Amino acid sequence: MKTIDELLAEPVAGRRVFVRADLNVPLDGTTITDDGRIRAVLPTVKALAEAGARVVVASHLGRPKGAPDPAFSLAPAAARLGELLGADVAFATDTVGESATATVAGLTDGQVAVVENLRFNAGETSKDDAERGAFADQLAALADVYVGDGFGAVHRRHASVFDLPARLPHYAGYLIATEVGVLRKLTDDVQRPYVVALGGAKVSDKLAVIDQLLGKADRILIGGGMAYTFLKAKGYEVGSSLLQEDQLDAVTEYLERAEKTGVELVLPVDAVVAPAFPDLKSKAPADATSVAADAMPTGQMGLDIGPESATLYASKIADAATVFWNGPMGVFEHPDFAEGTKAVAQALLDSDAFTVVGGGDSAAAVRILGFDENAFGHISTGGGASLEYLEGKTLPGLAALED
Repeated sequence: MKTIDELLAEPVAGRRVFVRADLNVPLDGTTITDDGRIRAVLPTVKALAEAGARVVVASHLGRPKGAPDPAFSLAPAAARLGELLGADVAFATDTVGESATATVAGLTDGQVAVVENLRFNAGETSKDDAERGAFADQLAALADVYVGDGFGAVHRRHASVFDLPARLPHYAGYLIATEVGVLRKLTDDVQRPYVVALGGAKVSDKLAVIDQLLGKADRILIGGGMAYTFLKAKGYEVGSSLLQEDQLDAVTEYLERAEKTGVELVLPVDAVVAPAFPDLKSKAPADATSVAADAMPTGQMGLDIGPESATLYASKIADAATVFWNGPMGVFEHPDFAEGTKAVAQALLDSDAFTVVGGGDSAAAVRILGFDENAFGHISTGGGASLEYLEGKTLPGLAALED
């Protein structure tokens, strides 16, 4: 995989460089609530601009239906990118139409432009190779060189991620190079003990990675909504907690495999429960109580690991050499159910391990709960991409850069 440093070793002044970024930031109306993904692509964009390239940044945002939708415009992200760069960033109101063509043609050396949401075009996500390829051809007409730096999208077989690199000289940006290097430390060169903390809502989202990790990790700590399917598999009642009954057989098999192979699969010993899911907007106090994991009352919903579990999980992380964390331990957006996630984040900071926060809600939790991002070994920008890499899958966006 060629990297941006190899590109920068050549003259790039005056060349149009297409940077496939991940500017898929959370928005409250037109207000960005977390600009972490924009900041993550800054080193690549800055380096290219300072070398005199004419930089064309493209990304998706949200899930529009293949047509323009103002709710998913990249205009706020383009404005924030300009603020972080300390320079004007031009914005094209379409992706490959008249505005994009004129905006890119108007760039001078060292200037940056952002084109509108890639997913406003049906060809970006089409499963038809010809339709996707035709859109990639239109994108290729905007540039001379391709730099892939949208790690959060590399697990997608999309036009700008998979098809476009085949049409242009292509390189990996700084973010992708860093992400791949980190993930190799979790797969090919693991320092032990290797502890994995997995949370989030659905166990079905994590089954494939658990399957792989049962042969690689020393300990797997289970939290979040997915924990209640594990507890049910052990014969516990889980009240009205999130439960995927169709996954009980798979979870039971994993529990048995963990015991046979000596992998320590750790489940909550207590939970913070409430009669209903909390109001995340008002943050009004919930009727929250802590109960033992094997004594959850009927009509109560588990919304966080309990205090004893938080202490237990911290102790399981304390002596680790490598820690990978993906998924919050509870509904961290509400203060009554944030303590479990806080405890795991703090345990990562307190350990001497190489710590990786696996993107998505985990990365958001770190920022929302006020932790110093720089204190962690690495915070990934792609939760789904990280998990699929650990599952051993071939990621289309990485494969397209490896030739």
